[in-house]
Amino acid sequence: MLVRLFAVILIGTTVFCCSAQNASSDSDPWPHGAMASVANPYATDAAIEILAEGGHVVDAAIAAHLVLGLVEPQSSGIGGGGFMLVFERAKKATTFYDGRETAPAEASADMFMQDAESMPYLQAWQSGKSVGVPGVVALYRKAHEQHGRLPWSRLFQPAIRLAEMGFEVSPRLAEMLLRVAKFTRLDENPGAADYFYPNGEALIAGQLRKNPEYAKTLRALAEEGIGTFYGGALAEQIVAAAQAQPDPGSLRRSDLERYAVRVRPVVCGGFRALEICSASPPSSGAMQIMVPKLYDYLRGQASSGGKMQDFVDAQRLAYADRDHFFADPDWVDVPVEALLDQTYLRQRANARFAPDAVPKHGNPLGGTALGADTTQEPIGTTHLSLIDSEGNAVSFTATVESAFGSARWVGGFLLNNEMTDFARGYDAEMPLPANVIAGGKRPRSSMSPTMVFDESGELVLVTGSPGGNSIPAYVAKTIIGIFDWEREVKQLIKISYEVEVDIKKAFKSDNIEDTFDYKNTSKKIIKFVEKSSFQLIEALAENVSKIILQDEKVLNLRLSISKPGALRGSKEVGLKIFRSR
Repeated sequence: MLVRLFAVILIGTTVFCCSAQNASSDSDPWPHGAMASVANPYATDAAIEILAEGGHVVDAAIAAHLVLGLVEPQSSGIGGGGFMLVFERAKKATTFYDGRETAPAEASADMFMQDAESMPYLQAWQSGKSVGVPGVVALYRKAHEQHGRLPWSRLFQPAIRLAEMGFEVSPRLAEMLLRVAKFTRLDENPGAADYFYPNGEALIAGQLRKNPEYAKTLRALAEEGIGTFYGGALAEQIVAAAQAQPDPGSLRRSDLERYAVRVRPVVCGGFRALEICSASPPSSGAMQIMVPKLYDYLRGQASSGGKMQDFVDAQRLAYADRDHFFADPDWVDVPVEALLDQTYLRQRANARFAPDAVPKHGNPLGGTALGADTTQEPIGTTHLSLIDSEGNAVSFTATVESAFGSARWVGGFLLNNEMTDFARGYDAEMPLPANVIAGGKRPRSSMSPTMVFDESGELVLVTGSPGGNSIPAYVAKTIIGIFDWEREVKQLIKISYEVEVDIKKAFKSDNIEDTFDYKNTSKKIIKFVEKSSFQLIEALAENVSKIILQDEKVLNLRLSISKPGALRGSKEVGLKIFRSR
């Protein structure tokens, strides 16, 4: 007879992320298994489903994001854009795919100006003027062509199935619907009102919701390819929605037909013994290198205000530079190399500002800087970090900009309001900002998908974040926190395990030696963990599983390890593994 026994242990220990292995080769398989960190369980399930079939990590990322467009439409979807970093472990190569939205050809620097002043944000947000050419569908296709293993149509099946069968509305989606109804037209716009506010009432948490329109759209994309989106029936619907009242935009079918994904350089720089790699402009990824370096220089000063003050000051210095220099590199020469120069960053660190002072930008190249752009990006967006069984990784940040984008509904999804990420206003007597609107241009973005590598070039961290303007700060804080702050403090670890054993002999003998002694095993685990210092929670899990499997009576093991309160807003963060003898 087989039975399952379980135990739960709480231990105070030190756990770091992440450990390193040697460079990839046929004789050096990825030891950690596949992993998916996604904002919603439905999307995580989709990623796991694809990975379990042998899909590449890019396949899994696409499938997961298609589901996110259904279950978390307030954050991202096929009506928006995104940035994707792809790491191929065997090649030790990282590629950046820029699927950022573009401005319609007829867009102009003053399109959001009214009576010499910038249009109020709430008005601009929900206007047709705010809709940029969506880029994420083209990004899917480009990344899949380069890396995908499973058929294109297979990637759409989890989202189609869920859209047709229905999903449970999350508390987050339900709460956002109540919040935005107070100041947006989401509950008034055609399509969106019927979907999100059936019978005039917002969807509630736990409610089963189907989206047959979205399923139809995805079937068309799966079977016909992206041509229908950028030049077919869907393109006509997108244009019509963007040109509808109030404040119709200038989006044309030709804008959609011209859209192209950019494959841009990956920007990398050192942080102590590590290398941080992120997306180049129009992303703010270079800030993930600037902030940790500035932090170290500030920490080394006699005037250091402590680690948190130094971190805040590092952010302020980096943001001041970003707001002057970062923009679409196809339109503006962004001095990334100069901004990351160690001599320049040391000089910037010496320009520490008083807490109540407005930080001024630096001037890495000399000459006259462009005008300031202090555009505020509202909190939104989503991020996916995934690794497949071969150690290939994706860091993918995607958005429709503000919550629910422009609130304009097409084919079961929402269109973005990404044009509001441009500098919507400017001083006519000052130089134009680098991020000023122009037809065909991509707006500057805070999205910063990032990876960190060790001295051997092995991947040690895949990260990114939602959060509007705060994204670069969140990601930088993650990097510094993992590789610095977490090493200073012991953390609470929750270990839960379930074992499957044959207890026929124990039934007869009534002797604990003939069954699994969870008390003794748990003592061994506690003793081991308290003496250990791991960089990776996955490595801790693997070592704990070995302790449990020392008992030969254990046939199968399910182990969960988590860190309660590791992330603000989450109960706990962790992983589950299964091991069989």
